[in-house]
Amino acid sequence: MRKLLFAVLMSVSSFAMAQTFETRYERPVHDLMQDVARRFGVKFKFDANVDTVGKRLAYADFRVRPYSLEMTLDNICKHYDWNWWKQSGNLYKIKRYEYPRRHEQEGKMMLDYLSSLYSDKSQWEARRDTLRREVRQRLELDQFLDSCVLGKPLLSKIRKHDGYTTQNICIELTPGQHLFGTIYASTKKGKHALIVCPDGHWPLRYRKDEQQRLGTLARMGAVCVDFDLYGWGESEKEVGAKAHHTSRAHVYQAACGYVLLDYMLKNRKDIDTLRVGVMGGSGGGTHTVLLSLLDNRVTASAPVVHLASHFDGGCPCESGKPVQLAAGGTCEPELAAVIAPKPMLVVSDGGDWTSSVPTLEFPYLQRIYGFYGAKDKVRNIHLPKQRHDFNRDKRQAVYDFFIDVFGLDRSMLDEDKITIEPDEALKSLYK
Repeated sequence: MRKLLFAVLMSVSSFAMAQTFETRYERPVHDLMQDVARRFGVKFKFDANVDTVGKRLAYADFRVRPYSLEMTLDNICKHYDWNWWKQSGNLYKIKRYEYPRRHEQEGKMMLDYLSSLYSDKSQWEARRDTLRREVRQRLELDQFLDSCVLGKPLLSKIRKHDGYTTQNICIELTPGQHLFGTIYASTKKGKHALIVCPDGHWPLRYRKDEQQRLGTLARMGAVCVDFDLYGWGESEKEVGAKAHHTSRAHVYQAACGYVLLDYMLKNRKDIDTLRVGVMGGSGGGTHTVLLSLLDNRVTASAPVVHLASHFDGGCPCESGKPVQLAAGGTCEPELAAVIAPKPMLVVSDGGDWTSSVPTLEFPYLQRIYGFYGAKDKVRNIHLPKQRHDFNRDKRQAVYDFFIDVFGLDRSMLDEDKITIEPDEALKSLYK
C-alpha cells in the first residue's frame, strides 16, 4: 500500500513538475494528440512522413481550444509545418504542409479578397492584364521558348478510322527533348475547330477514355491534339520519370501546349482560327487554365475535375513555378476567369476538391462574366455522386459544350465507333 501511494505521489509530483512555466508546459506530442482525440471524439491517422516519436510540444495544453477541434489542430500542426485534413466520418489525417493545398474556407476567403479588388469590367481588365503578364514572367515561358530549337515536325502516316484519322506528331522542343503527341482529325471537308488537350495524371495519354474522347470530338468535326506529360510516355525515355517532379515540367508542359497550338494554327489549312478550344482533366485542367491565359487565340476553355480556389495542383508540373504569387497572389478560378467573356465549361464532382465549385468557385466566375453581361457563357456541370475521373458522364459534358460553342455535329456522337489503338501505334520514336 505504501509503495502504491508513493508511486501515485511521485506520478502527480512529476506531472506537476513537468507542467510549469519553467518547463514551458511541455508534453509529448503523441500523448497530446491522444488527449485531443478523446476530448473531441475523433481519430487521427498520421501520414508516413509525419513522425511524432520523440517530439515534445511547448505550452501543449494551452494550444487546445475546447470549443474548436480545428483551431486546436491548427495550433498544434503549424508548430511542426503539418496540416490536418478531415476524412470520412470522425477520421482526420495529419500530413506535412503542402503549399498548393489549402482548406476550403481559405479558398472562400481568397475569393472574397480577390472580389474586393474589382467591381466593374475596367477594374477587372486591369487586374487581368497584370495576371497575364506576371504569370508569363513567373513561369519563365519566354526564356524557355527562346531556348527551343523547334525542329521540323516528324509526322507519321495518317491512319484512317470511322469518320476520323489519327497521326502522330513529334517536335524537337529543346536539344534532344521532344514533344510527343497525336492528332485526331475529322474526315469532313472544310474548316474545323481546334481543341488542344493537355493530359492529367492518369495512365498515359494512350488509354481508352482519352482515345474515345478525342476520337469522338474529331468524328463530330473537330481536330484534337494531345501530348505526353514531361517525363511520361515517350518523354520518359529521354529525361527519366523523376524529371516529371521538377519545376521544369511546369514550363515544359505549358510550352508543349503553346507550341502545338501555334503549329496547328499556322500549318494546317483545315483549322478555323476563330474556334480554338482547350480541354483537359485533373492536371490537364491546370494546363487548360494556363494555356487559355497565355494564348489569347483560345476561344473556349473546359477544365475538368480541376478548378478550385483552395488547390493549385499537387504536382510540380502544375505548381513548380510560382504562378500563384502573380499580382500579389491569385488562385485557379481567377486565372481561369482571364478568358472571360469567352465560353467556359467547368466540370466538377462531389468526390474530390472540386466539390465546392457550385457554391464557391462558380458564383465567383459568374460575377466576372457578369461584368460583360455574359453570365450564360460560363457553365458548371456538377456530378455530386461521382469521383475524380474522366468517365462517360464527364466526357458527355464536354461533348455537349463543344457541340454548342463550336457547332459540332451531334449526329456523329458515338463512342462505339472509336478504334482503340495499341499504345505503340500512338508513339513516334520509342516504340
